[in-house]
Amino acid sequence: MAIITPQLIKSLFTAYKANFQKGLGMAAPQYTQIATTIPSSTASNTYGWLGQWPGFREWIGERAIKSMAAHGYQIQNKSYESTVGVKRTDIEDDNLGIYAPMFQEMGRATSVFPDELTFPLLKEGFNTQCYDGQYFFDNDHPVNSQVDGQGTDTSVSNIIEDANYKGPTWYLMDTTRAIKPLIFQERKKPRFVAMTTEEDEAVFMRGEYRYGVDNRCNVGFAFWQMAIAVKAEFSLDSLWEVHTRMTEYKADGLRPLALKPNLIVAPPSLEKKITQTLNRELIQEGNTTVSNELKNRFSTLISRRL
Repeated sequence: MAIITPQLIKSLFTAYKANFQKGLGMAAPQYTQIATTIPSSTASNTYGWLGQWPGFREWIGERAIKSMAAHGYQIQNKSYESTVGVKRTDIEDDNLGIYAPMFQEMGRATSVFPDELTFPLLKEGFNTQCYDGQYFFDNDHPVNSQVDGQGTDTSVSNIIEDANYKGPTWYLMDTTRAIKPLIFQERKKPRFVAMTTEEDEAVFMRGEYRYGVDNRCNVGFAFWQMAIAVKAEFSLDSLWEVHTRMTEYKADGLRPLALKPNLIVAPPSLEKKITQTLNRELIQEGNTTVSNELKNRFSTLISRRL
């Protein structure tokens, strides 16, 4: 029977933290491929710069200074936690090996937790507003014909839909720029902590030592122009259609954005279809066999959280 001392409790914390750190490396998070990590130092961040695409003009006379668009798009930070309780009797009986996998799993879960927030946000994009007041995936995004915003607004869509299609939604994105389509806002990095003093209520009343991790963060939308949702059969034709639409997007003042769609994001049910379609060397066009011009043109991200 082990005698519980402060030194033993300290060594347990060190061991469990090592298990946690090991778990952090067990999985490769995917969110960084579609979301830009933005540090936060307050309860929320307001993204007034969304709605502006930096660009150049000929410098004649004084600089043309543009103030940040006052869209007021805001992302509120939220708090999250994960906790494991270790019984005093398990420590006394040297029955501690059962906890090592739990703390490794806590580390793995911490590593991929941003994925749990980021990828479901794509589904929510059909009913959640972004910076321009429209849903992130919408048929009526306003694009103004003049730089000063005094011209006529034109409605632009970032949804392609076939009314007869019953399959899952897939997405095409431009992730080549400094800002990606989504935002992962990080207020506080994950922190491994413990409540193990004899004065702690859980230790005194229930004989339980508690170990856990907590963080503060949230997710939101950046530029809608950098992502198109496709509710249509995946094919070379539909891929060409969505690719063409994105490359034709313009900023206010009708300045071409010159976007370069490069990433297909889809659920596992479409993985086989996408792989077979894009990896083929040759395709049939009528009675003629031609080269697959889209082979190696796009990267594919399959998320099991979609």
